[in-house]
Amino acid sequence: MPSRASAARYARALFDVALKESDPVQIERDLASFAGLMSSNAELHGALTNPAIPASAKHQIVDTLASRLNMAPPAHKLLLLLADRDRLTMVPDMLDVYRERLMEHQQIVRAEVTTAAPLTPDRVAQLQKNLADITGRKVDMTTNVDPSLIGGIVTRIGGIVYDGSIATQLAKMKEKLAV
Repeated sequence: MPSRASAARYARALFDVALKESDPVQIERDLASFAGLMSSNAELHGALTNPAIPASAKHQIVDTLASRLNMAPPAHKLLLLLADRDRLTMVPDMLDVYRERLMEHQQIVRAEVTTAAPLTPDRVAQLQKNLADITGRKVDMTTNVDPSLIGGIVTRIGGIVYDGSIATQLAKMKEKLAV
């Protein structure tokens, strides 16, 4: 089974347990802290992902780190299970899937907005409100600037792209005129 698929199964199971026994937001923070430690410390990453290091040693390292991070029991137990099965390499993928599930549970949608010029804070707030009204969910929005758009706006919500840029409109006109 591919790593991402396995990570998704673990993340879904963890989320279900977190809903029943703990705070799902705290679990996300715990996983993010652990994943951050793994990615920022090359020695730790090597120790936890090297197949030559015994699972019992990884178990001990994870147990110590989880205790120091005051992890909630469901996250702590899952990380110990992953250490015992030598599957700690999937923690980043598992965190991504868990975050997606948490956002879905909280009725939050991610939106990426790209404009030709920077937006004022008032305009960002208004756009975020409009997107929330349209989607019926809270919107976690990031903004980018791309002068090649010339003007207008490109919004990506999930896998859907709404392109209202002048550059795209000009390209469509050029296509029509070329026929």
